[in-house]
Amino acid sequence: MTVVAIICAVLLGLTGLLCLVRIVRGPTMLDRTVAADVFTAACVGAIGVEAAVGRHGTTLPILVALALVAFLGSVSIARYAASQAAGGPT
Repeated sequence: MTVVAIICAVLLGLTGLLCLVRIVRGPTMLDRTVAADVFTAACVGAIGVEAAVGRHGTTLPILVALALVAFLGSVSIARYAASQAAGGPT
């Protein structure tokens, strides 16, 4: 179990680092939004791995809240981008 946890931690850390690079270098707002969404998913995965290694379920509300905030943020930015593309109000 320890080897799996270490592999997951390395891969999730690499994912987080690459997402941060995309957030900084992203040429458009939508690129940054997708990178932030993937970064949040990686954070949820990391918290889930920590909960599995620690064998406790107390972090489940944190996972649910973080996933909900990420979803609502992505939807709001997508709606804003769609209104901008349609020439709607700013």
